[in-house]
Amino acid sequence: MLPKLPVLDSWVSTGSQGEFVQTVLTLGARRLGAYVCFANVHMLVEAQRDEEFRRVLHEAAVVAPDGSPVAAAVGWFNPGHRQPRLAGMDLLPALLRAAAEAGQSVYFYGTTEEVLAAMVARARQELPTLRIAGTHAPPFRPLTAEEDAAEVAAINAADPDLLFVALGCPRQERWMASHRRQIRACMLGVGQAFPVYAGLERRLPPWARRLWLEWAYRLWLEPRRLWRRYLVTNSRFVYLLTRRTLAHLAGRPAPRIVV
Repeated sequence: MLPKLPVLDSWVSTGSQGEFVQTVLTLGARRLGAYVCFANVHMLVEAQRDEEFRRVLHEAAVVAPDGSPVAAAVGWFNPGHRQPRLAGMDLLPALLRAAAEAGQSVYFYGTTEEVLAAMVARARQELPTLRIAGTHAPPFRPLTAEEDAAEVAAINAADPDLLFVALGCPRQERWMASHRRQIRACMLGVGQAFPVYAGLERRLPPWARRLWLEWAYRLWLEPRRLWRRYLVTNSRFVYLLTRRTLAHLAGRPAPRIVV
């Protein structure tokens, strides 16, 4: 399993993209119901605020440093370690290629039928040997117990090795944690990677991503939905990092901060 290093009160997995891909394929082959989180600033601040969600993150088999600030913070809190960003938007196509080569099957769960259809069309064109076990777009509301049981049964009947989940943070992480003893596949909460892979949402060019501008681009696309997440949550993340850094420099125990 990939080693984890601390960032604030959470633990983030470390390694190269190739190591992450191989670890996920191994988890898929074991069929133990493990789940993978892609941690951005929002997720770490949510884990800092909510003890139950922090436990969800702690119990994930892999916590990839999805956001550039999170990847950088791995090095800030663990001197001498340089960790590249491992975004779900980049790992999704890499994992699909690897799954096709390894003969593993995949299932796409979440977003809308339009997005899922576009994803399947692209995958079948670029990866004709990829085994797509199924897709499902659940309703945008809480499911009844009967509906949830039916969806779990349908996923297990399709028997995928990898189950990609896009329900938004923190809903998808809570969903994976609550279903890990019911679903045999390795679950991956990749969120916004679905519409990007489907070609329905563009990403910034690599140079802009290296400048940490992707959050600003997404805020520009969806200001009413994301303004609080990015402006308020990012400020809290900087505050938490500053408090921890000053405590470390002063030789004091790291403060436990609830936000």
